[in-house]
Amino acid sequence: MRPVIIDKVRIFDGTAMLGPGAVEFADGVITRVLTEPVAASGASASADVIDGTGLTLLPGLIDAHTHVFGAESNLELALAFGVTTELDMFMGPPELTQALCAAAGERADLADMRSSGLVASAPGGHPGHAMPLLPTVAGPDEADAFVAARQAEGAHFIKIIVDDGANHGMSLPALDGATVTALAGAARRRGLLTVAHVSAGWSARLALDSGVDMLTHLPLEAALDDAFVSRTADEKRVAIPTLAMLEASAPETSSRPRTGRSLAADPRIVGYLPDHARTAIAEGHEGLCVEKASPQHRFTHALASVARLHRAGVPVLAGTDTNYRPDRACPVVHGAGLHTELALLVEAGLTPAEALTAATSAPAAHFGLSDRGVIAPGRRADLVLVEGDPTKDITSTRSIEAIWRGGVRFDRAAYRERIAS
Repeated sequence: MRPVIIDKVRIFDGTAMLGPGAVEFADGVITRVLTEPVAASGASASADVIDGTGLTLLPGLIDAHTHVFGAESNLELALAFGVTTELDMFMGPPELTQALCAAAGERADLADMRSSGLVASAPGGHPGHAMPLLPTVAGPDEADAFVAARQAEGAHFIKIIVDDGANHGMSLPALDGATVTALAGAARRRGLLTVAHVSAGWSARLALDSGVDMLTHLPLEAALDDAFVSRTADEKRVAIPTLAMLEASAPETSSRPRTGRSLAADPRIVGYLPDHARTAIAEGHEGLCVEKASPQHRFTHALASVARLHRAGVPVLAGTDTNYRPDRACPVVHGAGLHTELALLVEAGLTPAEALTAATSAPAAHFGLSDRGVIAPGRRADLVLVEGDPTKDITSTRSIEAIWRGGVRFDRAAYRERIAS
């Protein structure tokens, strides 16, 4: 494979902007990062040189909360929008999860993938009430065996559901604190991270009390209070807010149109969406995290919580909770949804550069993906080249010029033609 040099380009390395400079990669790995353009004598005669004038090079984006549902098409859709890695938060059966993770690890035309596999939940609870064959955890004594089974199936981390069904208009049993504590401890002993799905303030507090590593979602009924935020920071927990999903799920107000819906009319996005994905963004209501809203539910509560967490120093990761597939009209779709998440993180108070970090180096660091997430020699050549400067205008991430996964360029034009036909 011929070396590639992207020259005269702004470089966001995962934390800060460098250059204009040059990045060289070969055989799937970044070999050089220069903070000045390459002199004519510095470029190998065998290298393909791309002029990056006016462009910005980013690490491949990482979506820290998705649901792939075993569909290769979702991973291809993700890659078409610069998402080179997805962290899947619930998928089965285990054989399918293992096969798709293996395929995604080998194929340059799909986003790479890590998965929790099957989730830990209470018998008869969410989501097991609708999935009678799903393994559940009846109490602390079953936690160790549950975690051991998921690890044997190849789970990369453990997802724990703390949800009583109220957001779906039901009253369901939920895992208690002792059981969640036992699950977190069993995972820790095996070197596995724990991610807790929380549905409201009470479940966020229970998860924090129980020692889980990460919280995903945020309460909509009220913003997190200062005591909760301070403790989250002091105990070095991590938050994956999934603002794109929370915005889609919360009641819409006349004063604030939904950012996510606007993707369906954005020319930088719409040309690379299959028709069913475009319709889902514009009109879909399936797969939301709230089906029965309460009068207290406001998306602004989630924005305020993110602002408080961020100011306190809690790591905030970009994750969408997309659970779209061609037969499921979830308005948060793979790939495109992460560009909504970035805009919403900025609305919540992160700078554009901090939002980019939340979708690159931060998820890589916190999920132990040490080979990616930054632009540095020796790292995977997962790269996204965009027009403009997304550290000044976060929506510039949508103006994609080129995508490389493991050093292989994704043929975005061919993808666009194929979905159009």
